[in-house]
Amino acid sequence: MSEESRNFIEQEIDKDLKEGVYDHVVTRFPPEPNGFLHIGHAKSILLNYGLAKEYNGKFNMRFDDTNPTKEKSEFMDAIIEDVNWLGADYEDRLFHASDYFDKMYENAVKLIKKGKAYVSELTAEEMREYRGTLTEPGKNDPNRDRSVEENLRLFEEMKNGSVEDGAMTLRAKIDMASPNINMRDPIIYRVAHMTHARTGDKWCIYPMYDFAHPIEDAEEGITHSICTLEFEDHRPLYDWVKIECEYENPPRQIEFAKLYLQNVVTGKRYIKKLVEDGIVDGWDDPRLVSIAALRRRGFTPESIQKFVELCGVSKANSTADYAMLEYCIREDLKPKAKRMMAILDPVKLIIDNYPEGQIEMLPIENNKEAPELGSREIPFGKELWIEREDFMEEPPKKYFRLFPGNEVRLMNAYFVTCTGCVKDADGNVTEIHCTYDPETKGGDSPDGRKVKGTIHWVSAKECGEATVRLYENIIDEEKGVYNEDGSLNLNPNSITVIENAKLEPELMEAKAYDKFQFVRNGFFCVDSKDSKDGAPVFNRIVSLKSSFVLPKA
Repeated sequence: MSEESRNFIEQEIDKDLKEGVYDHVVTRFPPEPNGFLHIGHAKSILLNYGLAKEYNGKFNMRFDDTNPTKEKSEFMDAIIEDVNWLGADYEDRLFHASDYFDKMYENAVKLIKKGKAYVSELTAEEMREYRGTLTEPGKNDPNRDRSVEENLRLFEEMKNGSVEDGAMTLRAKIDMASPNINMRDPIIYRVAHMTHARTGDKWCIYPMYDFAHPIEDAEEGITHSICTLEFEDHRPLYDWVKIECEYENPPRQIEFAKLYLQNVVTGKRYIKKLVEDGIVDGWDDPRLVSIAALRRRGFTPESIQKFVELCGVSKANSTADYAMLEYCIREDLKPKAKRMMAILDPVKLIIDNYPEGQIEMLPIENNKEAPELGSREIPFGKELWIEREDFMEEPPKKYFRLFPGNEVRLMNAYFVTCTGCVKDADGNVTEIHCTYDPETKGGDSPDGRKVKGTIHWVSAKECGEATVRLYENIIDEEKGVYNEDGSLNLNPNSITVIENAKLEPELMEAKAYDKFQFVRNGFFCVDSKDSKDGAPVFNRIVSLKSSFVLPKA
């Protein structure tokens, strides 16, 4: 692979290996278990795993469980499922930040003894006041020059539980005049009398992320700590911790741009509110872009891998179009999914000259682009269901479907000619009548005559009925994501539920996550939460039409 075709992270790793900085590669994905992962996390997972695989290295999965106030086992379980589903194989390399709490405490004591950390008694409000601004330096903490002995004693009191929450913190002693606010004596330990899911009540002090993360990386032998661009300003602190804690051959932090999707909600705070307010039915609601939601809607790991690949790796923030994600799932499913017939807005079609009571089985290919998927037989009879939009009593020009006097092809069946319709008292069409040509079985005419319209159908007597859900963006795209008050601009039409869709009989036996193309209606997936045996619920993954054009290489 040429130098130009390798992303900047690969180029940096190549340089490190060539210069002997490292002789191997170890990467990691370190999520905080305080919510579900979303599409942006998928980029980080696949990037870190992909680099480890590319360099025949190791990939660690690590929970950043340093904040017991927000973390739940539900989120840990969901994250593990997501990472496994995406295909990022961490083998037996599953770790937790809490595995290193003892080591973090030892390092904090080491910093105090070196005169590099001190106990502060400033309140949160005072801490903000002393910190300074982007244009003004901070002020030294009144306790900055405590003796080593005093700091060790107070830190021990913090650890032993005799200090109330918020009364004291341990701060790194760096530079209150630093132009980088993150280096102005950051807090590295706080008091929190909380029971931890893994360590119980052993600790009532917990490390801050910026202190814990470089220690976790160093303890695991991570070589390249790949993180998002927002941590670039934190890198000097990352480096300070690993140097002052005296780690040999420490990890190197490299930042890349986050993956942003246009007009979607990824913020955990907003998703949490949508869940709590009952606007969505959970973190895996198919209208969201959490990985669990995308899986439930019907996206495949391969489609997300392709999407991440198309987005690329860069140092500059940019926004991807949701249409590109839809393009990736269409391209993935086109050769994989059976093409089935389902009628979402049914109206009855009666073939007046078809033999009464006769049902015949007609052969149909499952996917013309994938002969290996084989074929099936579907029932055909006198009464069928067709889409309501496939009939017009007074059609406009270039309307080639059913209208009085017009002949069309019933897909893989016969030519039929419309003879009229029946309406109810309100003028709604309740039945469409036609005649068929028995010589056109299979959809071709022996005399060579052509028809311009082909419509799909299901047998009225042999079909199944199921719930089908159609989705739009949960955000009103014309108004943007947020209102002036910071609330979300929600789309009131983000979900349409069809209760009486008419389906081919075979579809009624579909299982959770089974995927199909419904002719002319899009790609659909059996919902994993609401479906029951013999009563599937179908989520539309994506329509068949695409607004995205793949850029030329």
